Amino acid sequence: MYVKICGLREPEHVTAAVEVGADAVGFVLTRSPRRITPALARELAAAVPPHVLTVAVFAGESTEEVRAVTAEAGVRAVQLHGDHPHADFVALKDLGVTLVRAGAAAGDLRCGAYDEDLLIVDAPRPGSGEPWDWAAVRGRPEGRWMLAGGLDPSNVAGAVAAARPWGVDVSSGVEVAPGVKDSGLIRDFVAAARGTAAG
Repeated sequence: MYVKICGLREPEHVTAAVEVGADAVGFVLTRSPRRITPALARELAAAVPPHVLTVAVFAGESTEEVRAVTAEAGVRAVQLHGDHPHADFVALKDLGVTLVRAGAAAGDLRCGAYDEDLLIVDAPRPGSGEPWDWAAVRGRPEGRWMLAGGLDPSNVAGAVAAARPWGVDVSSGVEVAPGVKDSGLIRDFVAAARGTAAG
């Protein structure tokens, strides 16, 4: 089970995610309570070992801005969240980073349909952090796709059983307040997600 911990802002939480075996860590570089500067993203990403994917998250920015900020942040992946057209992904292909498409379950659920490398299937209101009918997507997404939206340590096992994703993505579900992560919740989330893969 591939696990991505998103919206990280503090070195200790990045370290916690890496130590418990997260496959990817995300840094929000768009409008959000979790937003950080490209300079801080670079500092946090520099401490992440090469086997863990470092992801810069954008939503609505132009490809020119994404390109400039990605270079400054020094990350290994770009996530475009929301209604970005196929052309945006094509325009970023030459960056040589992993491209992640994230959007609502009502969209095209074929990983690679927009030339992306990974797909995140989110709640009907993407980024809301609200639980939704995860079973509704079972059997529909194709390829390397992650389930997101309202996941936390207490429900991720049930969500995985319902949707059968390739991976999971969490942000608010490992927080004690908006934008404030908790190392214990990160550990519990990864353990619960991986427990489903073993079962």
